[in-house]
Amino acid sequence: MRPVLSAVAAIAVVAASLGIFASPAAAHERRTVGPYAFVVGWLSEPSYSGLLNGLDLTVTETATGKAVEGLEKTLRAEIVSGGGASRLALALASRFGLPGKYQGQVVPTRTGDYVFHISGTVGTTSVDEKFESGPNRFGGIEDTAALQFPDKVPSAIELSRTLDDVNRRLTIAIGLAGVALLASIASLGVGLRRR
Repeated sequence: MRPVLSAVAAIAVVAASLGIFASPAAAHERRTVGPYAFVVGWLSEPSYSGLLNGLDLTVTETATGKAVEGLEKTLRAEIVSGGGASRLALALASRFGLPGKYQGQVVPTRTGDYVFHISGTVGTTSVDEKFESGPNRFGGIEDTAALQFPDKVPSAIELSRTLDDVNRRLTIAIGLAGVALLASIASLGVGLRRR
């Protein structure tokens, strides 16, 4: 159990250090939606699996550049992974002291590309837009292995597979021990009958 706790502690330290040293977003996608400009990406880039992150959304009026406020009440956001196989509604919230900026927190658990689906209304404009990570947009989720030092911490998926394998082997061993015990009891019973 101690190695599992050590792994969890190491991941927490990495997460905290990335939060402290995170730089402003390196790449976001900018798109015009009616009379508004939407800018979408991750709150923290580069983005890593297993670490707290989230949708970073900025909405301004295209003509004036004025921030559009109050959209946490009229827009919905979800994150999509695996070609649509996995979806999660995000709680969209305005960012304190940053007019026109919104976030929806999530801990992405797989590496690869993700989609932010934003729908609802801005003023009288209907919104139904999908922003997908990729080249010339915003980055996908990367593995933390390259950042780990001095020891590499297994991912949650690797730990799960290891525990599943140990559980399977233990089940087989218990089954074999049960069969051996029954065989011993049977042979003892046969031996007693012969006396």
